[in-house]
Amino acid sequence: MPDIRDDFTNTFSDPDPVRRAQIQMLKPLPKRFYKDVSIGPVEDGTFAILLDGRPVKTPAKQVLAVPTRSLAERLAAEWEAQVEQIDPGIMPVTRLVNSALDGVSKDIGAVFDDILNFSGTDMLCYRADQPEGLVARQQAQWDPILDWMSVTFGAHFILAEGVIHQSQPQAAISAFADALRAYRTPLALSALHAMTTLTGSAILPLAIAERRLSVDEAWALAHLDEDWQIEHWGTDDEAFQRRELRWRDMQAASAVLDSIRTA
Repeated sequence: MPDIRDDFTNTFSDPDPVRRAQIQMLKPLPKRFYKDVSIGPVEDGTFAILLDGRPVKTPAKQVLAVPTRSLAERLAAEWEAQVEQIDPGIMPVTRLVNSALDGVSKDIGAVFDDILNFSGTDMLCYRADQPEGLVARQQAQWDPILDWMSVTFGAHFILAEGVIHQSQPQAAISAFADALRAYRTPLALSALHAMTTLTGSAILPLAIAERRLSVDEAWALAHLDEDWQIEHWGTDDEAFQRRELRWRDMQAASAVLDSIRTA
């Protein structure tokens, strides 16, 4: 007899929040089939999520188990929060952990390299040449983070105007890689990679991990240009909703990072 869990595991894996919403609209959400959510220890020292005493499985059929109880509690809270239906769209921590267990753990080097590649074209290094107010705001808010990277890790990034590609010094990329290696685990890299793709910056997530920035501060810095446009031209409902969905994923990624580094 097929497990009802098979009906919805694929909806957890798509990284784009809008695409996930589209998938969920095309397919009815499964009904909540369990009464109790609990956490159970596993022999390897991890903590599994149990539904009526049975372990939850990832889309690749692995046991949904994590290394810290605090992260397991976040997962359990998402499963407990489901009422009549199970909506993966409001389970960002579960989606991220599934990605770490099923994908990142199988090719951690590729994810590490992808974050490293982002650092070579980091948004903080590409500056507007006008208007004057935006130029000044970028300098005032982005420069301190690049200065911190330089002083703390010896990563000296070069600035460029506009969108023309500017190759970064290899020494800067190497220094960034040295800092990133402290987080070379499937869960930590999954969280950092998620935040990198959500912000367009590899430097901002590292600043969160190193406690130089809060997630709220990093999110505001990532949207500095967008917020400038909103101040002057306004926004629309679709853009606002997309940003809200991405912000929820950003918070989840930060929460995962917090949960595994404060064990």
